Amino acid sequence: MRVVFVHGACVRDGSWWWHPTGELLAERGVASAAPALPSCGETGAHPTAQGPGLAEDVASVRQVLTASDEPTVVVAHSYGGIVTAEAAAGVATVRHLMLVSSYLPEVGQSLSSFGGEEPAPFLDIDPEGGTFTVRPEALAGTFLQDCDQEIQRRAVEKTARQSLAVLAQPVRSAAWQHVPSTYLVCAQDQGTPAELQREFAGRADSVVELDAGHHPFISQPAAVRDLILAL
Repeated sequence: MRVVFVHGACVRDGSWWWHPTGELLAERGVASAAPALPSCGETGAHPTAQGPGLAEDVASVRQVLTASDEPTVVVAHSYGGIVTAEAAAGVATVRHLMLVSSYLPEVGQSLSSFGGEEPAPFLDIDPEGGTFTVRPEALAGTFLQDCDQEIQRRAVEKTARQSLAVLAQPVRSAAWQHVPSTYLVCAQDQGTPAELQREFAGRADSVVELDAGHHPFISQPAAVRDLILAL
């Protein structure tokens, strides 16, 4: 078995965000990978309002998923659930989806389908440049309040400006409708409220809750490792 981790919005270097859990899995002989998302500027193209967008993110993740015949668990975090819904569709090696504080879209839904009329207060939106990101001063308190200060400090360096194009682009497939899925509700998440997560969780096959913030694979890596191994 291997694990493919699909990171959330407005960050780069998925391997860094994933490494506390990835290293524990490696100790048990489970390899993992974290595909780059072009919409976050990880593949060299500078994000603008025109893209790269969801299609490019889907293609990048799908390339990793189809590069191996090994049975795969996809761990999708936050916006990563949007990408995974399409990227994992029809990939025979994908045996399970673990959705962590994740959006879980129906076909035709986009990231904007789940937002309010006004942008979240922790977002910094640049309409002229066509990008958005998390405000640095809001990052720790909103998304990393249960992580140590060194992680909080380094995380600021791992944020990214992302193309606004991803907000309105709908998914064309919903892999979770055809692949066994587990939703991990992060009960102390200050970014994606637990109530909203539980609504998404109702679409999954099984549900687990952790008393954790938005990034349990950093704050509680052993718990996340054990959940994955149990799959």
